[in-house]
Amino acid sequence: MGAKAARLCSRSCTLALALALCSGGLRAQPGSQAQPSGGWKAYPPEKMAPKGAPNVLLIMTDDVGFGASSTFGGPVPTPTFDALAKAGLRYNAFHVTAMCSPTRAALLTGRNHHAVGSGSIADVSLDEPGYTSVIPKSAATIARVLKDNGYDTSFYGKNHNTPVWENTPVGPFDNWPNAWGFDYFYGFNAPFADQFYPPLVENRNQVRPPDQPNYILDRDLSDHLINWLQMQHNLRPDHPFFAYFASGSTHSPHMVPKEWIDKFKGKFDQGWDKVREETFQRQKAMGIIPANAVNTPRPDNIPSWESTSPQLKQAYARMMEVAAAQLAYFDDQIGRAIEQLRRSGELDNTMIIYIQGDNGASEEDYRGSNNELQVIAGTEMTDAMLLEGAAKHGGPETFGNYPAAWAWATNAPFQWGKRVASHLGGIRDGMVVSWPARIKSAGEIRSQFTHLIDIAPTIYEAAGITAPKSVDGVAQQPLDGTSFLYSFDSATAPERHREQYFEMLGNRSYYKDGWIASTIPGRMPWNAGVGPEAKDFTWALYNLKDDWSQSRDVSEENPAKLEELKKAFDVAAKKYNVYPLDANLNSRMTPNYRPSQLGNRPSYSYYPGEARYGSYAFPATGPGWSIRATVGTSGVQSNGPVLVQGDHFGGQALIIDQGRPVYLFNPGDSGRIQRLGPDAPIPAGHHEIVVTFKAAQQGTTLEMLVDGKSVAHLETPLAVRGRGDAYIGRKGIAPLYFDAQQPVIADSCTCTIDVVTLERPK
Repeated sequence: MGAKAARLCSRSCTLALALALCSGGLRAQPGSQAQPSGGWKAYPPEKMAPKGAPNVLLIMTDDVGFGASSTFGGPVPTPTFDALAKAGLRYNAFHVTAMCSPTRAALLTGRNHHAVGSGSIADVSLDEPGYTSVIPKSAATIARVLKDNGYDTSFYGKNHNTPVWENTPVGPFDNWPNAWGFDYFYGFNAPFADQFYPPLVENRNQVRPPDQPNYILDRDLSDHLINWLQMQHNLRPDHPFFAYFASGSTHSPHMVPKEWIDKFKGKFDQGWDKVREETFQRQKAMGIIPANAVNTPRPDNIPSWESTSPQLKQAYARMMEVAAAQLAYFDDQIGRAIEQLRRSGELDNTMIIYIQGDNGASEEDYRGSNNELQVIAGTEMTDAMLLEGAAKHGGPETFGNYPAAWAWATNAPFQWGKRVASHLGGIRDGMVVSWPARIKSAGEIRSQFTHLIDIAPTIYEAAGITAPKSVDGVAQQPLDGTSFLYSFDSATAPERHREQYFEMLGNRSYYKDGWIASTIPGRMPWNAGVGPEAKDFTWALYNLKDDWSQSRDVSEENPAKLEELKKAFDVAAKKYNVYPLDANLNSRMTPNYRPSQLGNRPSYSYYPGEARYGSYAFPATGPGWSIRATVGTSGVQSNGPVLVQGDHFGGQALIIDQGRPVYLFNPGDSGRIQRLGPDAPIPAGHHEIVVTFKAAQQGTTLEMLVDGKSVAHLETPLAVRGRGDAYIGRKGIAPLYFDAQQPVIADSCTCTIDVVTLERPK
């Protein structure tokens, strides 16, 4: 071969090699023939999990009571949960915190919730060590620890642990799921989500729901989980996975496909008293609760079913049908993901931990409602409103929740529910663990005391991993939980988690060796801002060894034991940053308690684009504010949104409708859309459109000006305020209204938008 030919061959071979490497054709894998016998010298070593480490699928639902699912004797069929229990173990003494953000922080870190700044939900955080809502770097999550040990990690559904002031299009992202060690996140950063129109986030990017017929969130989340499982198994089969699926079901709004609601027609016509009693009897027959357990009575301030009018009975039965359908539907969707594991052959060595509820069922909505946002805002739900909306309950036009009585029924056999950390109705939920390769006592019940903070150490022990003492140079807090892997082999093994404190909104308790000291709640969950201060709560004592459902106060017979546990609570409270106690939720709702990206600037300018601005990135307009938009129109051909904030549950918009500027306000009460604007189009060209809000003696005075000239004026008895996510130059994810008499808001504006400015009262 000549020199020229040799050079050409050399170049061709080099090019072929480069192309092969770039295309992945010669991708080196650990142990592959392409790898030198001594291993790679310069490439960072690949992290590998211990041999035989199981996959982990961690599942959690929202606001589900102990006695809701069929797996724990409840009226709602949950066949996936049932099947896992048959193949694994039911835990009937598993404990959570009494609200969602704290539960999730404790679950993900293996530490007590106050110890990781999560003493209450993120939305009411305080400038106190136990209540900041900021999970410290000294408490690495399960995802981060497993990722550092060769696992692939992903998260689907509800994230309610990012500090609210960091939940903006520009972050910061240090306290978002990716930064906690999740390779992939798909879900929502909020306490709840509209199942039909969710404000989705993919990793750090705001995305819109897929454009598909009959879209609903739980199906979408399951689709994404299944897709990720398939990719992960295909691309990295030698790596185990950790997947966390945290559905927003059954937190309000209760929403579910109509065909699933229809399955439950008539299933709850017997009412809440009978449903609770039927559940209690099934729980005994199934061995979920001891034969001597007591079904605690209905509180006096919850009405009996028989005292309810026939018309309201129909509305209330429908509300429970919807809630049951939503729970059953979620169970069906997670079942699809588990079937994927069966098809891929991964199910046998997958530890599935399925926690049914992040706290007890929600008793927050006393009468139930078709728009709970109105109830939160102070609107009293009348019989007429309940009856009028019953037929639509569960669909896209309602933001429904059932009455407290149904929550009481599905918390059987316990007292109280969500928000109440002193009693088991708020802190005990059903859990199932399935791991066919390891658990041989299939179908059995375990009654050892267990808690959320035990999940992390159990996973680490199962995987053969030691919790790190330092992560990214930050010394780690010790785990507060205790592995319950020991319980897999024995129903009678002595429990190892022997003591535990609980606290939420001043309600507190302390468990030790079968005894629990509990404060008597000072307020009902639906009146969280009314009642005595936490320091004035009285205490009771219960012996759970003889009184499984916490029904009898034995403090008078055992005063020394009560004092012992009260002192133990005080020690734990000081250790884990529980103090200072604050029993008043309502007073903490104001954003003034928390840091703000907005501050108190006199004006805020926004530009058209894809960004979605939440409440901490967009000011809440009201009396004294003005909206000022500089736009260019081409006459009657111009249409579309300039500013849209909120949705059909309440919101506002400034749009161009066939060349006319129009301001629209939806108070969220189904039918009183306020409209302001001129009758004729404005001339083609650039214009400044201003909408002003002024407080009137009763309601609000609105005025629209175009280029400084008043073109429309409106007096309304309503308090006009902006709420919800905001968009510039495009419509929201959810419609602003379902009113066919109002303009159709196009996807985007055929006008040009220079800037939209919101100006604060002078």
